[in-house]
Amino acid sequence: MRRLLVDGLFRQHNSGLLRFLVRRLGCRESAADAAQEVYLRLLRFAGSGPISHETSYLYAAAANVAADLARARRAEEQRAAGDLPDCLPDPAGAAETVRPDDAAAARQRVRLMQAVVDELPPRCREVFLLNKVDGLSHGDIANRLGISRNMVEKHIIKALLHCRQRLGDGTGDQP
Repeated sequence: MRRLLVDGLFRQHNSGLLRFLVRRLGCRESAADAAQEVYLRLLRFAGSGPISHETSYLYAAAANVAADLARARRAEEQRAAGDLPDCLPDPAGAAETVRPDDAAAARQRVRLMQAVVDELPPRCREVFLLNKVDGLSHGDIANRLGISRNMVEKHIIKALLHCRQRLGDGTGDQP
């Protein structure tokens, strides 16, 4: 159900959503990344109940993602300027609190994720890893691989849907 809803919203509203996010964020690449996050949030939360105004929900989610990105950008600029807020945790002390069983569980999750990603078709896997591991933007991936940005977005969405189906979405309804 969720996948059909998100797929329909993507097909019907993606170009308008991208324009909306470009206006909010001032950058097409950031907008493409934000749109991807919007669809992920929709996949994650759309099953929690019926949505009466799907388009409004889509744009509200987009506005929230844009606000989150703007906040993160401001925080990054503060860190770069040396203006660290006092409320940030001490990174050196954080490493001391990792328990061995937590580390083992994390390693197992990484192995499981690797196996799920390995199931993807080669091009889809390549696009997904360039984005998520190497941190390349949709535009950079499109240029590097000689494909359209739209195809990059489709590959990433396909990969994310596959991962979500194989790993579950965190709500307890694993396949």
